[in-house]
Amino acid sequence: MELSIILSFLAASILLTVAPGPDNLFVIAQSMSYGFRAGFITSLGLCTGLIGHTLIASLGLSAILYQSTVIFTAIKSVGAIYLLYLAWESYKEGKSAVSGKIANVKSLSLFSLYKRGILMNLLNPKVSLFFLAFLPQFVSTNSGHVKLDMFVLGLIFIVQALVLFSLFSALAGKIKILFQSKKTVSAIHYGKSILFAVLGGKLLFTKI
Repeated sequence: MELSIILSFLAASILLTVAPGPDNLFVIAQSMSYGFRAGFITSLGLCTGLIGHTLIASLGLSAILYQSTVIFTAIKSVGAIYLLYLAWESYKEGKSAVSGKIANVKSLSLFSLYKRGILMNLLNPKVSLFFLAFLPQFVSTNSGHVKLDMFVLGLIFIVQALVLFSLFSALAGKIKILFQSKKTVSAIHYGKSILFAVLGGKLLFTKI
């Protein structure tokens, strides 16, 4: 691939990652609740999920997902239910904060946060369809290495996403430090609960 194509892809990827969306909002919500480390681990989970979507897109499996309403509906339903579950958990965390039992990173293991990030991403079929539509725009069908080129572009997208997600985590973690009162912590958890519920509802009613 030519350097100009890679740079164009990187610029487009950065703009897409910075734009408000489920992934960066998810990272910010976790960082606001538990601090920078939690947001960073969540980011690692999300980017691990992106590796799966990159493989699916580069191997052409996204096209099968696009053509199968049953598979698409099944995956998005599970994803929506998982987000609604996270909304309920955040609501309970908000109630605990009000009673003085403020949740912290120790109450959620780093592995749990990492797993949340992976599931959040893998259970959203829209991401696979996005990669299927986005990556081929920067790949020449005459290159002879279409699948490899798409996989490399996917990795570039993942690296820049991890960097930006880490910056979001750091900023949100700093904001969290400034607001440590019970009411503020509770409001953060309740706000996160609403966010997850909205994302879950939106995913549930998504169509191909």
